[in-house]
Amino acid sequence: MLDSELEVRSGERFAFGDNWNAFLKVVDDERISVARRSLQEALGRPDLRGLSFLDIGCGSGLFSLAAYQLGATVHSFDFDRNSVAATAALRSRYAPDSPWLIETGSILDRDFVAGLGRYDIVYSWGVLHHTGDMWSAVAASGDLVRPGGQLFISIYNDQGRASRVWLRVKRRYNRSGRVGRALLVSLSALYLYWRLPVRMLVNLVRPGRLPGASGARGRGMSRRHDLVDWVGGYPFQVARPEEIFRFVHDRGFELRHLWTCGGNLGCNEYVFQRGPLPRPGSAAPPQVRGAGAGRPYGEEADS
Repeated sequence: MLDSELEVRSGERFAFGDNWNAFLKVVDDERISVARRSLQEALGRPDLRGLSFLDIGCGSGLFSLAAYQLGATVHSFDFDRNSVAATAALRSRYAPDSPWLIETGSILDRDFVAGLGRYDIVYSWGVLHHTGDMWSAVAASGDLVRPGGQLFISIYNDQGRASRVWLRVKRRYNRSGRVGRALLVSLSALYLYWRLPVRMLVNLVRPGRLPGASGARGRGMSRRHDLVDWVGGYPFQVARPEEIFRFVHDRGFELRHLWTCGGNLGCNEYVFQRGPLPRPGSAAPPQVRGAGAGRPYGEEADS
C-alpha cells in the first residue's frame, strides 16, 4: 500500500468539486445512458426498483442520477461542498421533483455515518482512496451495507514505484499555481497517451464509442476531466486487488464482480455481497472482466 499523509495541509487537497462542476457542461442523455448500463452490468441487475442506493463521494452526481433512473431510492453525500452543489444542479436538471437526498458529509465522520442507516447498495467509485484514510473509509462503507446488500467500490491499483512517482506529481500539482498546474496536466497527457499500451490506445479511438468516454470500461465520463482528476487527485492511496479482497472478505463479504486494469494505471472495480449468501454451489462465480482478466493479480506493471 502506498503511504499517504493522513493530515492534509491546507491548500493541498484537490478541488474535486470544481472539476465536477466543469464536467456538468458535457453531461447529456448519452452519457447518462452509459452510466446506467455500467451500474446494470456491474451489479448484475436490470433495474434497481425497490432498492436503496447510497452514493459516497457523489462528485458530479452522474451515478446517483443513473441509480435514480433505474428505480432506486437515492441518498448522496460528498465531503466537497462544490461537489454537493454539482450533484444538486444535476438533480435540478433531470429529476427536479424527486425525493433524491443530497447532503454534505464525510465517510470518516463517525457521527455523520452513524446517522445514515443501512442500504441495499453502497456505491463509491474512485473516492475512498482520496479520503486520506482509505482503509478506515472502506471499513465504514462496508458497515453501511445491510445483510444481503452490495458494496460497489473502486480503488486505485498499486503500481509500486510508479504510484510513488504519481504521488509526488499530485502533491506538486496542488502546491502549484495556474500555469504550473496546466503544465503538469499537459505533460501527464503526453506521457499517458504516448506510453499506454497499444491495446488501450485502440480502445480510446474505437469507432462507435462514446466521444470523450474514458478507458475501456465505459462509464459515461470525460477523458479531459478524468485526466485533471487523475493528475490533481490528492490525498492519494492505492491497493492491490488481493489486499482489498482480504480486507473486505474479513468483514463478511464475498466478491460478486471484478473489473481490473490489468496491473496498470487506473482503478480496480469490485462488487461485494454481504451475507446471507446463496448456498455453496448454487451461486454463479464472480464476474471477472477487464484488462486484467486471467492475469495474476500480483503482477506489477512496468513503471
